[in-house]
Amino acid sequence: MALPAIVPYPMPAADELPANRVGWTVDPARAVLLVHDLQNYFLSAYDRRAAPVPELLANVAELKKNATRLDVPVLYTAQPGGQSAEERGLQQDFWGPGLPADEHLAAIADEVAPDAGDAVLTKWKYSGFVRTDLLERLREQGRDQIVITGVYAHIGVLMTACDAWMQDIQAFVVADAVADFSADDHATALRWAAGKCAVVTTARTVFEGK
Repeated sequence: MALPAIVPYPMPAADELPANRVGWTVDPARAVLLVHDLQNYFLSAYDRRAAPVPELLANVAELKKNATRLDVPVLYTAQPGGQSAEERGLQQDFWGPGLPADEHLAAIADEVAPDAGDAVLTKWKYSGFVRTDLLERLREQGRDQIVITGVYAHIGVLMTACDAWMQDIQAFVVADAVADFSADDHATALRWAAGKCAVVTTARTVFEGK
């Protein structure tokens, strides 16, 4: 029930991405950037020196830089360490006790750490919308687009994108700024998102021309 040891795999290239069903584009005046669960604990399943991790962190860092330049709010989700069985709920059955009570493991990776003014939401379930105030923050700021980065693509990233769609919030899954258990899981998540609830895009094109 622990995290798997993830074998290195290459980030998908732009010409390998699935076709999108919709033609949404990111508008900096409507969007937020979400950095989903990029904590040391979740990255510890990878060889951080091997693909896809260096590309993942570099692309998220570049998106953060562009978001700041364009006054796009940057939000984070992060799971707390040392959760009780009651707090874990059914996640306990699938993933065991989860993140231990360890400050380093709970921290967001240094390469993409929050800056002053960035909001960090405590996250409890797969979706970033469940038991958080993410939706309220979007509504209060008049934002109806969410650009999603982080791990893991076929679990929390995909569930967050799907939940956004169900709230009439346009979701953008950044194919080369997310990572997964395997290349197959990564590709499956992108296909499902592009076909059902989101636009699949790349870090280079999210804010292109903005």
